[in-house]
Amino acid sequence: MFLVPLLIMGSSLVAPVPHSAPQVPCRRCCDHQEPAGGSRASPTQGISLVPEVHTYINMTILKGDKGDRGDRGTPGKAGQEGPPGSMGPIGSKGSKGQAGPPGDPCKVQYSAFSVGRRKSLHSLDSYQALVFDTVFVNLEEHFNIFNGKFFCHVPGVYFFNVNIHTWNFKETYLHIMQNEEERAIVYAQPSDRSIMQSQSLMLELELHDQVWVRLYKRERETAIYSDDVDVYITFNGYLIKDRVETQ
Repeated sequence: MFLVPLLIMGSSLVAPVPHSAPQVPCRRCCDHQEPAGGSRASPTQGISLVPEVHTYINMTILKGDKGDRGDRGTPGKAGQEGPPGSMGPIGSKGSKGQAGPPGDPCKVQYSAFSVGRRKSLHSLDSYQALVFDTVFVNLEEHFNIFNGKFFCHVPGVYFFNVNIHTWNFKETYLHIMQNEEERAIVYAQPSDRSIMQSQSLMLELELHDQVWVRLYKRERETAIYSDDVDVYITFNGYLIKDRVETQ
């Protein structure tokens, strides 16, 4: 069924090609003798040549249907990294997150004391510790009421204060001691009238340091005054800042 149109179309594509050879008269088979005069006729004389035919087929009309898509090829090598792009716009604020677990409680260290003495004291020896008989504050029992000394259980910076009442016509001479070292003095010359004297200071203490008040006697007698009614002699101290120990 397809041959007929193809032959028709093929015939439309055939074009005669002219031949440039000269035409010669036909020669009969009996004309084998040579003409007079000895001349011999050419073999092609008298023969009419057929035009040469070339066939051309237009392949575009033979194009088939589109085939299936082929398999995907293997990915190529990654190219070079490009330059960083410009910063994008700031995004919207996110929602509030959930509360985290509670942290460890902050460990706060405390240390403080305040003591007094209701009895007068006269110096008997060259060096004499001042002891107390009244306790106002004594956190964690860091102050020893029996020997009059504060024992450091929390290293750090402390504030200390001593208040005394002088005795008429007697010298007053005391030291605030850190261990066996004199840190500050409380002094009053003999006078015909008694006065209140005070001394304050801050000390940085190590663990197990001791702070106390020492009565000092020189050539003259040393004394401090108090009575059973009022408290004239006090010794106070408290922790300002503890030292954070590194782990």
